[in-house]
Amino acid sequence: MLGSSADLDAWLAALTRPSVPIELAVLAACVGLAWLAVRLARRGLDPQHRASSVWFGMRIVDGVLFPVMALLFTLAARWRLESVQPVALLHLAVPILASLVVIRIAVRVLRVAFPNSQAVRVLERTLSWLVWGALVLWLTGLLPLVLTELDAVHWKLGGVDVSLRSLVEGALSAVVVLVVMLWVSAAIESRLLAGVSDNLSVRKIAANAVRALLLLVGLLLALSAAGIPLGALSVMGGALGVGLGFGLQKLAANYVSGFVILAERSLRIGDMVTVDNFEGQVTDINTRYTVVRALNGRESIVPNEMLITQRVENWSLADPKVQISTTLQVAYGTDLDALLPRLAAVVREVPRVLADPPPQARLAAFGADGLDLSVGFWIGDPQNGQGNVRSDVNLALLRTLNALGVSIPFPQRVVHQAPPAP
Repeated sequence: MLGSSADLDAWLAALTRPSVPIELAVLAACVGLAWLAVRLARRGLDPQHRASSVWFGMRIVDGVLFPVMALLFTLAARWRLESVQPVALLHLAVPILASLVVIRIAVRVLRVAFPNSQAVRVLERTLSWLVWGALVLWLTGLLPLVLTELDAVHWKLGGVDVSLRSLVEGALSAVVVLVVMLWVSAAIESRLLAGVSDNLSVRKIAANAVRALLLLVGLLLALSAAGIPLGALSVMGGALGVGLGFGLQKLAANYVSGFVILAERSLRIGDMVTVDNFEGQVTDINTRYTVVRALNGRESIVPNEMLITQRVENWSLADPKVQISTTLQVAYGTDLDALLPRLAAVVREVPRVLADPPPQARLAAFGADGLDLSVGFWIGDPQNGQGNVRSDVNLALLRTLNALGVSIPFPQRVVHQAPPAP
């Protein structure tokens, strides 16, 4: 570490040595080897897995593996080159690459843990500036001076003498602990949810419980690392309990309801439901809310408490099969004994229509203009929509009626003309 301006001047003078171009070529080779190693390691991985991984990313250089490999190659090259010639540039490259590793780990873990959070982007920039600022202070030799000034500012907190330096170091330790806990929980969650098609809700509740437990442990460790006594949290816990009893009771109810839904399996990911006149498929069940996606692409964020306290129609709780019906009208005098079996057989040939239970065609009513027929059929994939299969069935019925010469009656009205006035 550089401890004075003289050391900084000596280090800057070392960068003008004739051997610096050799070090620059070695550093470029280390970065190129790291790029090649990451490219080979991510070969065969699907884009979704790369995007959800901390080690990899959508591009080669935006994961954790690239700066880690570059740092390892640079350390090995520096150790080997030091035995041949004086080294200056590689000494500078090592802390820069180490800082890049720290930034990449924090950024990737936060993105994996909170993929849709806007606050994460602000936190990413803040962490990046803090890490690069600490690196500049370390390289210029100003870091010991800054730490001494921070250590001079202190006060009493809960009967304990706390300095500003200890709080800063504790906050950094807390960030490290929480990032590690988020990384572990994200890895466990990806393992629990990877490549499963059944018992997804049970695995989801296990992943949520593991994340909540790890975050609780990480928070306690972070508070201890920050120098805050855990005994002082008893008053805060009482205040939090009062807050939950009044202002946060809805939030607490949603969290409890989320675990109840996942435990009872009354709603599962993939179920077709109707909630508050909104019809769609359950795509995700979180601890606070459930996401229901309609077939037209709209998504509804439903609080979990609503799913517990209100009526919810689950189309696929016990059986994914759904019955659909359509109506048509034929003229009086039509031979229904021959027509109805023919219509049922035609509907059975439509794609997505199940053969068991078989489609049925019935005489529903005697209409004013013709005979009202009802055709009912079953499908086993309601998540793919109902209007499209109903349209296919109606087209098949229309083609059959036209082929058989069966007429669809028009509305008929009888007009009585009053006799002329005398």
